Amino acid sequence: MPALYKNAAVGVIGAGTMGAGIAQVASAAGHPVVLFDAVDGAARHGLDSVASGLNKLTERGKMNRAEADGIVDRITIAGAIGDMRDCALVVEAIVEDLGVKQQVFSELEAITAPDAILATNTSSISVTAIGAALERPERLVGMHFFNPAPIMKLVEVISGLATDDDVADAVFETAKEWGKVPARAKSTPGFIVNRVARPYYGEALRLLEEGVADAATIDALFTGAGGFRMGPFELMDLIGNDVNYAVTESVFAAFHQDPRYRPSQTQAELVAAGRLGRKSGRGFYDYQDGAEKPEPSSLPAAEAGASNDTLIALTDGRTANQRAMAEERPVIVYDLVYEDGPRKRIGFAASSDVSHDAINSFVAAAQSDGMNVTALDDTPGLVVMRTVAMLANEAFEVVHQGVADAESVDAAMQFGVNYPLGPLAWAERIGVRHVLGVIDALFDLYRDQRYRASLGMRRAAGVA
Repeated sequence: MPALYKNAAVGVIGAGTMGAGIAQVASAAGHPVVLFDAVDGAARHGLDSVASGLNKLTERGKMNRAEADGIVDRITIAGAIGDMRDCALVVEAIVEDLGVKQQVFSELEAITAPDAILATNTSSISVTAIGAALERPERLVGMHFFNPAPIMKLVEVISGLATDDDVADAVFETAKEWGKVPARAKSTPGFIVNRVARPYYGEALRLLEEGVADAATIDALFTGAGGFRMGPFELMDLIGNDVNYAVTESVFAAFHQDPRYRPSQTQAELVAAGRLGRKSGRGFYDYQDGAEKPEPSSLPAAEAGASNDTLIALTDGRTANQRAMAEERPVIVYDLVYEDGPRKRIGFAASSDVSHDAINSFVAAAQSDGMNVTALDDTPGLVVMRTVAMLANEAFEVVHQGVADAESVDAAMQFGVNYPLGPLAWAERIGVRHVLGVIDALFDLYRDQRYRASLGMRRAAGVA
């Protein structure tokens, strides 16, 4: 089914930051837009915020005045939900409450044309459950934008159990016409992004709790070695620890307390203390006036020494001491560094029998390549490798369960949360068997079902 015609009207219900952003995106693509919010004055405020944002773009020379005025002029404020009757597509972006959403879509079903598409921007509620209240649930599809909608490229196109394939196709093609990167998925908890991303936060929190490194050092490894735009603790503080924790709890509950999604008690304590991040002035970091961000741990300049018979190798998930016992020689294991990234930092761990000269030699070599060097506790998989392996494991599981295909998963993680590389493509680059070895090593040491390897990964590695 093709994309909507440019002259087809698009309705948006909910004029908050997300709803107003979706209205802007649809209008920028040339559609007449009808914007409605049940709260008096909210739709006008939403449109004013769109106009204000566009004015800033014109002032910076990123958009001409005629284009900005056209976007605003194509958005009409609706006085009632009945004003959506002629819309070919209506996108709902309201409170995350199943009953409220079902009520809104029941009203829309009664007034819109039989071939009109009804779309929900829900990030956490089952599309199937929302559609269960409709006489024709096949009309309903998930169209999940990411905030801010005018900037973020990803749109998850979510099919509920009853969603018609033609309806999902039309929304997919429409999202492309709107300049977005659509990714298809079935309606399962967390869809793609909120599910696959859980290890990015979960592993960082566990590493912090185990004393492997402090938050600033872990963040620096993710950005300086892993190529991520923000470290997990910075990102949790930006999102809001209350919001991030609630999403984790939601996914954990939806998957019947699967250990893969187990929330962190450390984050729960921050939420209980009101340390929500930037918005409260304090989270993992202190954002109050005069507060200084802590520096990541880095070793001082070193001079090369004799390394003797020390083995230096990329972590395979085993600790340095485990490998030293197996190899019967001293071992230094180093963390994953994204080849196409900034390469500003590298982490490592050494077995207890490694000499100071060998460590100095490793540190000096890394420093000569322009990298800061962080000594880590001898933990399985270290920091970046361990997390990338867990992200890949979850991505393989999503594909294995038929939630989304590999292309959609990688696109979702790159364009939805700005990962430097899709986790499946990253696993292929590292070597799927190597990544599987990291997961199996984690499981062998922790004996925690959180670290069980996906059958999809085992098959991709050719061992199942």
